[in-house]
Amino acid sequence: MILDEVDPESRAILEQHGFEAPVFERLRSALRDGSLAERGNVVRGVVEPPRPSDLTQLPAPGEPGLEEALAAGTEALRDGTIAMVVLAGGMATRFGGGVKAVAEAVDGRSFLDIKLRETERLGRNLGVEIPVALMTSFATDAVVREHVSERGLGRPLWFCQSAAPRLRPDGSVFVGADGKASLYGPGHGDVLFALRTSGTLAELERRGVRSIVVSNVDNLGARLDPVVVGMHVLAGTPLTVEVVAKGNDTGGAPARVDGRPQLLEAMRFPHGFDQSRIPVFNTNTSLIGVEALSGSVDLTWLVVEKSVEDQRVVQFERLYHELSAWVPTTFLVVPRHGATSRFLPVKEPADLAGVQPLLRKMLASPPAGL
Repeated sequence: MILDEVDPESRAILEQHGFEAPVFERLRSALRDGSLAERGNVVRGVVEPPRPSDLTQLPAPGEPGLEEALAAGTEALRDGTIAMVVLAGGMATRFGGGVKAVAEAVDGRSFLDIKLRETERLGRNLGVEIPVALMTSFATDAVVREHVSERGLGRPLWFCQSAAPRLRPDGSVFVGADGKASLYGPGHGDVLFALRTSGTLAELERRGVRSIVVSNVDNLGARLDPVVVGMHVLAGTPLTVEVVAKGNDTGGAPARVDGRPQLLEAMRFPHGFDQSRIPVFNTNTSLIGVEALSGSVDLTWLVVEKSVEDQRVVQFERLYHELSAWVPTTFLVVPRHGATSRFLPVKEPADLAGVQPLLRKMLASPPAGL
């Protein structure tokens, strides 16, 4: 078994972080016999661009529908039915080797400081305490907890994504230069499962939460916005996915698979499919109803090949947006540019210079949607 093939320290991490050895062994066997490979990531069925009717525009100030959405979202927030979930996991390798959540984003404020303070500011304006939960990983948990405590960033709920060992293409465990198994977090699909297994979802439901807003810690434009919340409430779908106009981007996007709208990651599109035919792409910010979170969804395990220490490795990953293949989904087109942008991703330290002026304007303005 895989747990017998890793060093004691790595085994302890795996056992403490929800590693499902039997599932992993089935995936590894399929990798070895060739039935599971990157080519198998491609979705089956007829794939077409979304229709215009599949995309819903977020109303701008003065446009029809804005006041109704603002009223619905404000009511939902004041009733305590909305919670914020921030994804602060991963491997702490892409941002100068440190944990991005605690790195400075602008003017001495960290990414997590901004995400949590903006949620707190909105709640204060509405006269309500908005529940917050943080998903960390074995590589980020201790640092993030210490940061939240030191900066007095409230009392969020905590849950951890799972861990898994990287493999060589032949299915053997990849061992790093330190002599230990090379571990990773198997994708943000963990949010659906870790919320349930950690008891965090049950606690949110106990508090009266009916929907959660999920966003990356490094997308500081994705503030909790009553208008966005209202659009989700009024749509009545279990899942709302925020998308923005496409530039020279690569990534997931809404498409029709056998006539049904759903979100596909880039690797899942058929070879030769012209993704430029789709005018929008995924921001990894979504609103999910607890009924969709409570159900059992068998997300597809994807094969992802990466280079680690100049060697080819294989990872198995799941992505939570595949939930859109199971439940009706609203694809909400939100602003990409300007001070009202809901998409200000910072993947590398060099990206900060471009977003800091917008961040300053955003932080100087009233809470989003008010």
